[in-house]
Amino acid sequence: MIRKILIANRGEIACRVIRTARRMGIATVAVYSDADARAPHVEMADEAVHIGPSPASDSYLVADKIIAACKATGADAVHPGYGFLSERTSFAEALAKEGIVFVGPPVGAITAMGDKIESKKLAKAAGVNVVPGYLGEIADTDEAVRIADDIGYPVMMKASAGGGGKGMRLAYSEKDVREGFEATKREGLASFGDDRVFIEKFIESPRHIEIQVLGDQHGNIVYLGERECSIQRRHQKVVEEAPSPFVTPEMRKAMGEQAVALARAVGYYSAGTVELIVSGADTTGQGFYFLEMNTRLQVEHPVTELVTGLDLVEQMIRVANGEALGFSQDDVTLTGWAIENRVYAEDPYRGFLPSTGRLVRYRPPPEGDGVRVDDGVAEGGEVSIFYDPMIAKLVTYGQTRDEAADKQVAALDRFVLEGPGHNIDFLSALMQHPRFRSGALTTGFIAEEYPDGFAGAPAAPALVADLAAVAALAQHHQALRAVQIDGQLNGDVAVPGNWVVRIGSAEHRVQLSHATGNWVVEVDGGPREAIAGQWVNGQRLFDGAIGPRPLVAKVAADKRGWRLNSHGASHRATVLKPHIAELSRHMIEKVPPDLSKFLLCPMPGLLVQLHVGAGDTVEAGQPLAVVEAMKMENILRAEKAGVVKSVSAAKGESLAVDAVILEME
Repeated sequence: MIRKILIANRGEIACRVIRTARRMGIATVAVYSDADARAPHVEMADEAVHIGPSPASDSYLVADKIIAACKATGADAVHPGYGFLSERTSFAEALAKEGIVFVGPPVGAITAMGDKIESKKLAKAAGVNVVPGYLGEIADTDEAVRIADDIGYPVMMKASAGGGGKGMRLAYSEKDVREGFEATKREGLASFGDDRVFIEKFIESPRHIEIQVLGDQHGNIVYLGERECSIQRRHQKVVEEAPSPFVTPEMRKAMGEQAVALARAVGYYSAGTVELIVSGADTTGQGFYFLEMNTRLQVEHPVTELVTGLDLVEQMIRVANGEALGFSQDDVTLTGWAIENRVYAEDPYRGFLPSTGRLVRYRPPPEGDGVRVDDGVAEGGEVSIFYDPMIAKLVTYGQTRDEAADKQVAALDRFVLEGPGHNIDFLSALMQHPRFRSGALTTGFIAEEYPDGFAGAPAAPALVADLAAVAALAQHHQALRAVQIDGQLNGDVAVPGNWVVRIGSAEHRVQLSHATGNWVVEVDGGPREAIAGQWVNGQRLFDGAIGPRPLVAKVAADKRGWRLNSHGASHRATVLKPHIAELSRHMIEKVPPDLSKFLLCPMPGLLVQLHVGAGDTVEAGQPLAVVEAMKMENILRAEKAGVVKSVSAAKGESLAVDAVILEME
């Protein structure tokens, strides 16, 4: 029996494994790099071992250090989580050699499924539907172009050992192949140590659906339903749900049986996922094709847990112990609906640029009543450049899909996160989007619905008026506090407050007063309404109501007034006394400097390619430079035609956000 598990990972998945192991009475060991010395998973575990510098290549990816930590602590098993060493056959083999249990599948299955090219051949032999494509090794860009021409555009170029959205490029033309093939190879080499690339037909209007499988060492294998993972950005999943609004019981059975057949063909046991690309236009129920098999736990496993009632980490540990599954396929039922949103350190208002920095405030919504938060960070912690930008996973459960989505919106409104940029508003907007609610999803959802970027969810005029009342209340409290600090007044004084609140193009006249000890508000001459809920200076969350309407809003002082976030949008409010508002209409607005002739680095990162030099003529849309951030390459293109005047950065240089790379004439 396993007595002590070392978790060869970090962040939320390490915390997740520790919680289950603790409930099972199994001792835990955490490992950590310099960057994670004060991370929550280190504090949660019974023991912790330092394994090296911050870069994963010097710590979490060094198998010898993990094994040494096992020996030093007496850990007799390792749970790899996902990413890092979770799908490295050499790591599983090294553990076996030392007599340490690997909480995962057998080496043979990892080997068979770890190579995307070979795995597709095995899948085809096992009777699994596969996407048309070229599975041989591709020598160079010219050969890649010939292959893509033969398959027919659009095509997808993928790193053979890739995963997590890295090492993937979509090509609609020869130009796209020539631009993206070498970048795909570089990403594959940088992230997985393997630069082989394969090319396959891109299924248009595709849905990304995956089947969770679970097997034991006695030959029992079951499927636990599907997860819909179609909402993605740059091939990185953003929203996952179980079940899928598209999959019928007949499709589920066909997909599940093919997934089990593939797992059986490679002698699989433990938890694993068979990923499928599904044609949204198919009405036969057979328009699904094998993408890959992930021989590990998935990031999105909580949605399967909530609809099946199973703890997948517990099942993995029991299987590693040699136990048989305690249920059969007939016992698997899906109840209710679960949705998971990934909270990322990225700024959707600035083109989803990666963000780093200290978590100045971190207050996730309360768990319970269908709300679950899986995280591995804490207030005061750092989101660094060394690891994945995911901060937390917010998971909600309801009896229906709409109920689960409504709980997401409510929980996201209560999710307070300050420091690095984050995508909380964007996630809330997705949950409210009519197309999401209809279930008409494809992997192109984000690109199709936000072609010009994200500017916040549409806000009803009534919501904006209520936010104006909250902004006026915040300004009024601040004014009262200033008077109290001056020593002119003591205590909370019921001073009438008349304010003009500007939010976007809207202007509202707000009157605040006290009535029987409570604040009441009148907006634009409307009815007087009670403000339910307490709010004081510095508090980040207004959680109450304006009259009969519930309202949750994050409130923060801004240099020009207040910033209020609610229902998927950020609103900047300027609050003025009426006479000041009148004067301001006649003031000259300061025009910001013109920076259009500069190419600025949009994020902290490494300049890996510089395509032009001083004096070069460039066309609009031409690639100028490539910046790598969080293991992803970002191509910076010319916004307009012109001539390069000077270059201020060099290839290989680490750049800060807004650093000047070059200047145009």
